[in-house]
Amino acid sequence: MSVSLAKLQQLKRQAGAAPARPPRPAQATGADLSLDHLRSLLRVRGRGPEPVVRGDRSLPGTEIAPGLFFVEEFLPDPEVPPVLDGSFDRGEPVATGDVLFFDTESTGLAGGTGTRAFMIGAADWCGPRLRIRQLTLASMGAERDMLDAFAGWLQPHTVLCSYNGKCYDAPLLNTRYRLARRTSPLPGLRHVDLLYPTRRSYRGVYENCRLATIERHVLKIVREDDLPGSEAPAAWLGYIRGGGSALLRRVLVHNRQDVITLSRLLGWLAAAAD
Repeated sequence: MSVSLAKLQQLKRQAGAAPARPPRPAQATGADLSLDHLRSLLRVRGRGPEPVVRGDRSLPGTEIAPGLFFVEEFLPDPEVPPVLDGSFDRGEPVATGDVLFFDTESTGLAGGTGTRAFMIGAADWCGPRLRIRQLTLASMGAERDMLDAFAGWLQPHTVLCSYNGKCYDAPLLNTRYRLARRTSPLPGLRHVDLLYPTRRSYRGVYENCRLATIERHVLKIVREDDLPGSEAPAAWLGYIRGGGSALLRRVLVHNRQDVITLSRLLGWLAAAAD
């Protein structure tokens, strides 16, 4: 059965026209091969906008080396005896003029070579005053200068005093000295870790024996607007990546109070042992 051409055309019109093929993209000429055009052809994403530095980036203290800031202050503390009873730590008497309280702020709690101490706080008694010193890294390249400065604060007769420093702060600093190809000044020094006598005295009395808990219940010290230590790593990393220094300054305040609390706690434990 034959079908005329006119009939075929009529059937096509009734069925609807076939969808037209999409036009082939025009081939780019040399003038069209811009960087953006090449990225679109290769499906490569362009760089995002550069980060904008927001807020004040200044840090308190003096820049004693490129990227290393130093803060020093003195607080009146006239009631410190020349010698403290060391029986609370099952040790010998402690000459207060030899004690150096210290605390670090670091990039994490895991320890090991990947953890860096970006702040070291220390306090010692100078006659009727408590001297507070702090070192802060504003640049990763200043770590050796920070370690050298801290080593200069230590003498062979120094008595280190910390809170969990035997398990964390001292090993962390020893690792950083080793990685910096420096001899650590910490081994060989007497180290009084106040965590252990505090646990013996207050385990089960309060919800835990964290330093903040002991200072609140025992020493009656209440911190206002304190930045938790868990937020310190993000505060420093944010600054290193170009952010403002507001949070890092709060870490300095937190670290300062830590070493002040250590001095008060040592006096409290020694007096309770008399």
